Amino acid sequence: MKKLIVVRTVADLRRAVAGHRAAGRTIGMIPTMGALHAGHVSLVKGALERGDVPVASIFVNPTQFGPNEDFAAYPRGEDQDFARLEEAGCRIAFAPSVEEMYPDAGAQPALLLTTVTVSGSLTAGLCGPFRPGHFQGVATVVCKLLLMAMPDRGYFGEKDYQQLQVLKRMARDLDLPVEIMGMPTLREPDGLAMSSRNRYLQPGERTVALALHRELAQAADRVRDGNASCSGVSAAATAALLAAGFARVDYFTVVDAATLAPLERVSGPARIAAAAHLGRTRLIDNVAV
Repeated sequence: MKKLIVVRTVADLRRAVAGHRAAGRTIGMIPTMGALHAGHVSLVKGALERGDVPVASIFVNPTQFGPNEDFAAYPRGEDQDFARLEEAGCRIAFAPSVEEMYPDAGAQPALLLTTVTVSGSLTAGLCGPFRPGHFQGVATVVCKLLLMAMPDRGYFGEKDYQQLQVLKRMARDLDLPVEIMGMPTLREPDGLAMSSRNRYLQPGERTVALALHRELAQAADRVRDGNASCSGVSAAATAALLAAGFARVDYFTVVDAATLAPLERVSGPARIAAAAHLGRTRLIDNVAV
């Protein structure tokens, strides 16, 4: 097993990547906020399978959290994350400070003079209205990370499907020389999508959480032939989630797989996506149609 190199500055990251570039290797970047689980490990393995040198970032990005969200409480554990990355075969871990990422702004998004915004249907719906500024924070930090490391490919999980589509569009519109790779959602044996925030769930909530994927899968079966009303199916699924014990459902909707525009009938590739609150945890998930 090759040892993981940990770097904390942009200059050191670029030097570490340059060594692999000089040897003719391609680079695969895995941006994360830490609290790593098997889903993150699958992204590292995906890079290795394509012959890329895996480079993972660990940075809890303050600019993508709203004022009442869980930035301070977000799970952190660098030592465990580094051990997990090394075991998976990752070669470089970039773990910068907030000041390294945002030298003039620190943790105050309002002080950032340059940001990246992806607008239109990609951010108008789904999580967009419920997390103002979130996707601007995501697009900005990922753009910075990609420019810092200049990888050949960037690896992202499909669980955050809206984020994936936003980043694909960002890379295309800005002509970034990076291929954005969407990787399948990893799930627990009972179907729950793996997420760093799952550790917030209490034992009883963990059982209730299974209803989210179950309702998504059943909704996909109902709308697949194009005859069912997507809004009707979504309304029934929302009621079922509330009856199962979810406190609030932000959305349960069927959207075009590429544009994320809402659909009333399925006539091509689509996604059913949902976000719902259970205790202190906001769970998101999606399935393909």
